[in-house]
Amino acid sequence: MKLRSKINLYSSVLFAVLLILMNLSIYFAFSKMMMDSELRRVEAEGSHISSGILNAVAVVPAADALRSYVPVDGMIRISGGGPVDYPGITSPGQEHLMALPTDYTAERRVETIRHEGQTYASVSIPAIWTTGEVVQIQLVHSLAGMLTTLQTLRIVLLAITSLALIPVLLSSRILGRLIMQPIGAMTSTMREIRQSGHYRRLKLQEQSRDELYEMGVTFNEMMELLEANYDKQQKFVSNASHELKTPLTIIESYASLLKRRGMENPELFGESVEAIHSEAVRMKQMTEQLLLLAQRKEQWDVTLTDVDLVQLALDAAKAYRKAYDRQVDVEAEQVEMGYTDEAKLKQLLYIFLDNARKFSDEPIRIIIGAAGGERFVRVIDRGIGIPKDQLPRVFDRFYRVDEARNRQDGGAGLGLSLAVELAEAIDVRVELESIEGAGTTATIWCKPQAAPEAALLTTKTERGADSR
Repeated sequence: MKLRSKINLYSSVLFAVLLILMNLSIYFAFSKMMMDSELRRVEAEGSHISSGILNAVAVVPAADALRSYVPVDGMIRISGGGPVDYPGITSPGQEHLMALPTDYTAERRVETIRHEGQTYASVSIPAIWTTGEVVQIQLVHSLAGMLTTLQTLRIVLLAITSLALIPVLLSSRILGRLIMQPIGAMTSTMREIRQSGHYRRLKLQEQSRDELYEMGVTFNEMMELLEANYDKQQKFVSNASHELKTPLTIIESYASLLKRRGMENPELFGESVEAIHSEAVRMKQMTEQLLLLAQRKEQWDVTLTDVDLVQLALDAAKAYRKAYDRQVDVEAEQVEMGYTDEAKLKQLLYIFLDNARKFSDEPIRIIIGAAGGERFVRVIDRGIGIPKDQLPRVFDRFYRVDEARNRQDGGAGLGLSLAVELAEAIDVRVELESIEGAGTTATIWCKPQAAPEAALLTTKTERGADSR
């Protein structure tokens, strides 16, 4: 069964059950009120007739007194269980009531009785007869009028229930259509996406702002995420296949050369091994960066803490001096604390240091400071720089300013692209300034520490030569 049919069926059945229960409650409550009211009326009439008969029998015969008080649609009689016992007198058409058994009692009694398919109210009132004997004056009154009224009420309630179900069915059908419309639109959109391969969005009516609108917004956001992931996957596959083809080709070529002439030519052997090793290292770095870029930022396990920026820069400079035998100077006027992820910030700093090392032979400077309520780590090199017209594109994935030069130095064009995503993940921002032929300055801006800052530190300037 379709969801629209279920909504129509369940809402209709639920409303019908509630309506029937409500009408049944109304009917039974009203019938009880009417029955209690009728019994009270018959009891009051019996008390009045009893007093009238006792006063009348002093001047007229008892039979005449009973005849004058007989109800319009019932019977009256007196029983005493002894000499005072008068047969009942009935109204026209109620002669069958004479067959009712006499149940003498000295207590007042009000009840309903059934006789020959009809319902009656019976009132038995004890009274002291003129002879001093206790008698029972019994008044039987037909409830046909009240039952006719209740029957009319049943017909009215049944008709109202039947008529009320018509708009219920229509409204539940409309409700099902309103609920299913956005769901149907989503189904249709997803079917079109599957057939065409192009991602589409739902057209939403912003004035509604209900749960269905929120579901549509969530659907559109999911489509945007899927489209972004799909584009990212396509771009990753395309770029990775393109970028990995060159080092693999070089490795294959040198390996084939080694198989043919490597053992006979020691110089060729050394050159081939060096080339294979260089391409393997570059391919490893590129693969690691590609895999990291392919991950969602939520999977990067970012932990924001207070970070000593000066100590972080000193450690990075020391590592680069030992690894590449390059002069890296760290300058800071005081201890500067930032609030970010220390491991990811160090990785980000390594990216800029690596670029400075590749494209500059001069000493590299790292400056730590504060400006405008933020903390910064600045990497400055005096290398070849970047042309002004190409500076905005250096953060694009696999983009190289000089294709041949980057191939030689082992760059894959992924470092700055990874730097942008790392910066976004750890809540910092990066800036890049460069003058062609004069050098490049990369700045990492981060928030100040969450805790109070440490004491002042004297200026530190470490030279690469000091550590050699």
